[in-house]
Amino acid sequence: MFDAIASRYELVNKLMTLGLDSRWRRRAVADLRLPPASVVLDVAAGTGDFTRELARQGHRGVATDLSFGMLHAGRAMNDSVQADASTLPFRSGAFDGITCGYALRNFTDLATTFDEMARVLRPGGRISLLEVAEPRAGLFRAGFRVWFHKVVPFIGSLVSDRAAYHYLPQSTAYLPASEEIVRMLNRSGFAAVNHRRVMGGLSQQFVATRTS
Repeated sequence: MFDAIASRYELVNKLMTLGLDSRWRRRAVADLRLPPASVVLDVAAGTGDFTRELARQGHRGVATDLSFGMLHAGRAMNDSVQADASTLPFRSGAFDGITCGYALRNFTDLATTFDEMARVLRPGGRISLLEVAEPRAGLFRAGFRVWFHKVVPFIGSLVSDRAAYHYLPQSTAYLPASEEIVRMLNRSGFAAVNHRRVMGGLSQQFVATRTS
């Protein structure tokens, strides 16, 4: 499915977030609070939005994704590796940081994926993860539901793959509650896990530090 939508993936992302996703990624990379020239693994990198933002902020980004089509369609990704996030082909402690954007709900074994993130991250290394969320109440929540579950699939069907963009809103059903994700990260060896809601709950971010 992701191979099929790779060529229009970034365009649809811009349309369905009204361009706000770039701002959210920029903040997420800054929240790593790593020194310049840190080596950061971008898990489920897609076509490289996060990887390019890492480079803009002075880091070396290494992109990995299960979809070869996504990596092939990406731009300015000098280091990219096709891999399953639950069995990362990197040595332990190889990275200073990890980013992941809007992919947690697509991992078939999220707990093992967090274990692998912890394994390849050096002690004291940082993760910054973005994922979809839903506003908690009121008109904002109602408007979000119409947009995400009706308008986004319609936009996707016009400019990309209809089936894929009907699946993507539905895939939120596979995402654990934020409190459970925090517990999972703790069990995998991350401390000081910070969860925040972005833009009134349109997205959510998890930032944490690998324990020694």
